[in-house]
Amino acid sequence: MTAFDTMTAREVTAGLRFPEGPAAVGDGSVVVPEIEGGTLARVWPDGRREVVADCGGSPNGVAFGPDGALYVCNSGGFTFTAGDGIRFPSAIGEDNQGGSVQRVDLATGRVETVFRESEGTRLGALNDIVFAADGSCYVVDTSNSCVHHADPVAGTIRVATREAQLPNGAGLSPDGTRLYVSETYSGRVLVFDVRAPGVLDGPRQLLVDGTGHGWDGLAVDGAGNVCVANLRLSGITVISPDGDVLDAFVTPVPDPYVTNVAFDGDTAYVSSGGRGVLYAVDWPWPGLRLNFQP
Repeated sequence: MTAFDTMTAREVTAGLRFPEGPAAVGDGSVVVPEIEGGTLARVWPDGRREVVADCGGSPNGVAFGPDGALYVCNSGGFTFTAGDGIRFPSAIGEDNQGGSVQRVDLATGRVETVFRESEGTRLGALNDIVFAADGSCYVVDTSNSCVHHADPVAGTIRVATREAQLPNGAGLSPDGTRLYVSETYSGRVLVFDVRAPGVLDGPRQLLVDGTGHGWDGLAVDGAGNVCVANLRLSGITVISPDGDVLDAFVTPVPDPYVTNVAFDGDTAYVSSGGRGVLYAVDWPWPGLRLNFQP
């Protein structure tokens, strides 16, 4: 295994308030949710950034939907602690009433709540979201240990699987036939076979990291590799569809809260949550344009 050359990593911007999963807008800019700030920040290639929406709570994973809006997994709110130059979530916020899926119009900044419940149960700490080609999406609910299948335009949501232990990240294979899910505390990366929209077989273990606490968000690249934020490593671990570890990117400045990765062409954007930094990295494999990504 040959490590990435960290010298190719470019710090796009700093000072973000615990950034999570970025989403490429298509014009060179990237929208980054700030879990501590409760906002969505739009970051430009020259490092400029602006707040484009105030979501409240703690916005986490984001993805563009079939109607052109940005959909946000909001985990409801956390309190933060600082130490050794790193800020990190330390407890559930006192005003956290549960999670929600929100719809954001980037042109106006308008925020609407789409879902608060699934099958009559209050949504928990939502974490990641990925859209399938048919316009439906999978929503990771960490604290309720499940993955929901939703159609936010039609207004429907249900539980797709409870076969996950405190899941964190989610991504679809390029052909949409596999759903990958990472579990932070078990050290497992799981794969579900998608038989039909929201119908999942499995899971099978793609990889297990026996050291425990380790995985965060994930994305899939154009080669079908599962690229998972690795908290222990302070970077992104690249796993083949067969479960082999191919490589790893490590941030130039260590951070035990590297939270997620997203692609815009052959550039990977990596969020260093604890340091508040967004990196751009030249990716050795093709990037993957997500469904409905501008």
